[in-house]
Order: sequence, then structure tokens, then C-alpha cells
Amino acid sequence: LPAPFSPSWMPGLTRTTVSFYLVRFITDDGVEGWSGFTGAGRERVGIGHTIADLFLGQDPEDIDKLCERIHIMAVGGNFNWWLEPAIWDIKAKNAGLPLYKLLGGSDDRLRLYASSGELRDTGARREEAEARYADGFDTMKIRVHDWDEKVDIEHISDVATHMQGRMKISVDCNQAFRLTALGDSALWSLDRAKRFVDAAADVGLAWVEEPLFGEWHEEIAKLTAYSRVPVAGGELHVMGYSELKRMIGMRCYNIYQPDAMFAGGVKQCLDVARLCREQGVGFSPHTWTNGFGFIINAHVFAASGFAQEAVFEYPLNEPGWVPEGRDAIIREPFMHDKGWFNMPQTPGLGFEIDHDQLEKHGKCFFKASRKEIHWMPEALATLS
Repeated sequence: LPAPFSPSWMPGLTRTTVSFYLVRFITDDGVEGWSGFTGAGRERVGIGHTIADLFLGQDPEDIDKLCERIHIMAVGGNFNWWLEPAIWDIKAKNAGLPLYKLLGGSDDRLRLYASSGELRDTGARREEAEARYADGFDTMKIRVHDWDEKVDIEHISDVATHMQGRMKISVDCNQAFRLTALGDSALWSLDRAKRFVDAAADVGLAWVEEPLFGEWHEEIAKLTAYSRVPVAGGELHVMGYSELKRMIGMRCYNIYQPDAMFAGGVKQCLDVARLCREQGVGFSPHTWTNGFGFIINAHVFAASGFAQEAVFEYPLNEPGWVPEGRDAIIREPFMHDKGWFNMPQTPGLGFEIDHDQLEKHGKCFFKASRKEIHWMPEALATLS
């Protein structure tokens, strides 16, 4: 990264690099499918043999069967829905279409909202909002995560009042999951969340995201019924459609944000979008992982039928989290065009890997074909 980045959802962490797992599937005809998932270190280095056993020799056009095999991994305690988009990459390339068009989408241009990622004081947040407004964004999502609820309420009130009439402001409370290995953080109660959404409504926020722990379905539904501002969430529910269907039925959120890399893959997220349409609630996927997660979820959103009425997340937190770092080894980073994103028109997911950068920074630790398997643990010896 060009500068250190301290994500609001991981207290105590400052990142200086972008790390991820990269997978490439190759068909007998030489068609390649790619995907990349955020990584912390060595937590997935042992899955190569399992992937080889489940995928080698299978028909890449049979998405349902391959998803079933990914689910087998989940039953064993290892959720890897991020593998599924690589199969869609192959399928769309075989069809000669961008993935979103293969999926029935026709929205070539997506309106974005700028999504910040760090906690900042009110003065710095005003400056950030002004910068994003100057970039062409009409909506920005900010972050709060303080022990003192008065600090959080003051923060949203200040920036919303400052930008009133020029830019819509939303907020991510990052309460749905707790990443507290390096530092603790406040866990909001229903009462605290109610006071917060009251304050958010009073200053006209566009939505409040993840104001309660993600497994508290009943409490979330109560909050949403109470709130005068839309409540959003649902990004990391690894059980996918089955859990999100239950949550939609319970009216947990007004806006659902499943991330295909976590919440069941492309197919299940589109099933969620269809159910959202039937039930009259909103849909716009989460994208805060890396360039792979951004473009995969962009294809989902462009095919969802919601792109004409909703905004799509564009992670941007200068000076540390910017497209050149966020998108890492993708040859052409996914840049916005004055707050809009033009969907790629090349077949598949629509990106090329920068193999020079991959050679420079990547460490290949597993390769397999139907003829041979190569496990290279020495590649991991210097992983930091």
C-alpha cells in the first residue's frame, strides 16, 4: 500500500500490504478462471489437496455440482465460496460474454458510493467528504466504532450537517462481526443501537449499516421495525441464501448486502437479490476485500436488477487504500469515472492478471492436474 491503513473493523491493526489467496482453474481447452480472497497469513494453505480432489475432472459448466462440492468443504468447517466466481469466469469466457450479461444483466454503468474504511476525527472526515464530493460521488459511507456512543453520534451529526444538501451520508457501525484479536471494541446493545438510529434519522442519513451483531436476528428485526432510517447488512453470512432467506422473512434489514466472496457465491447472491425484489427490500452487495471482490460483486449487482435504483460500494480511503493497492496484481485497477463505474465488456470477469507483479510478489504453494500434484511448503516459509 502507498500508506498505512487502519481498518475500523479490526481494532489495533494497521496494514501496509494487501494479502490474499489467488486461485486459477484451467480447463482442458486452456480457458482460465480466476478469483482472489482476502488472507491473513497461512489459514488456507492446506486446502490445495481438497480443491484438487473435489474439482479436477469436473465439468466447469456444471455450476450447481461444483457449488455442491464447495459446500462439502463448508461442512468440514472451511467456507470457500470465493472459489465459485472462478468457475463463472470460465463459463462466461466460454460464452464470449461479460459475466453480468451471461447472468441476464444489462446495466453497463453503475452509480457508486464512496466507502471509507478508517476512523477519523470530525475535521478529517469533513475534508474526506469534501474530497469525495469533488471526485463526483453523491453518497459517502463513513465509519464509527467508539466506546463512547456520544462520540459516534457527534461524528455522524457533524459530517451530515456539513455536507447537507450536497452529499448523502451513510454509516457503517461494523457491529455484525467482531475481529478483536488485536484490540477490543464496544458491542452495541439494542438500546444503544436505537439511540444511534434516532440520531441518524434526525440528521437525514441515507442508511445505517450493521448496527447490531449479525447473529442477533430477532434484535435486528426489532431495530429495523423501530428505525426511521433504513437499516442495512448481511454481507458475511457464510451460510448464504438459506440464512439470508430467513432474515428477509423476518424483515431483519431494509437493504441486504451479501458479498459473493463470503455469502454463498454469485449464484446464491443473485437468488437473494430475486427474493429481495419479491419482498420489496433493497439489495446492494458489500465489496470491501480487494479488486477481485469488487469486480465479482459488481457483476452480481449489474445482473441483480437493482442497479437503476441503488448505489454500489466503491472502497476508497486515501492515502492508504486506493485502487492501485486495493486491486494489487490486476493489470488495470478498477477506477471510478466521477462516481460511476463502467462495467468491463470483455468475456468473463473482465480483468487480466499482471503476471510480472504476480511473479514478483506471489508465492505459489500448490499446483495440481489429473496427472500430478505439486505441494511447495517452502514457498510459505517466508510469509509474514
